[in-house]
Amino acid sequence: MSPSDLRGHNDAYAGFDEDASQLWRLAAEAVARGETDRIPDSAVADLMTAAVKLYAAKADGGNRTFRPLRGRYDEVVTPTEALTVVTELLRALRLGPMEFGLWSRRRPEDYHLSDAASAARREEV
Repeated sequence: MSPSDLRGHNDAYAGFDEDASQLWRLAAEAVARGETDRIPDSAVADLMTAAVKLYAAKADGGNRTFRPLRGRYDEVVTPTEALTVVTELLRALRLGPMEFGLWSRRRPEDYHLSDAASAARREEV
């Protein structure tokens, strides 16, 4: 039996990373080629919903925040792309900037600093 045949027998999530990487490659290719219309809106909604639910469960359940995007800054996702998505997520849930502001937990620059860098920054302030 090959490793791919064993996938899922003991751990249903064993191939999640590989599947996510393949979806990322396909999506990036569709964007680069201008072929996003070939992907059904419902499929994008399913992926977005799954990503939001999974991220929230990991962040809230683990009481931690991790960088939700590839890249360090805007090398992969531009500010315009991020704000487009955030705006539409808020609209979909009938929320506005006020609710968004209330849910912010801490300064954005603290989200992705290492513990040592974050502690050093707090000492500077």
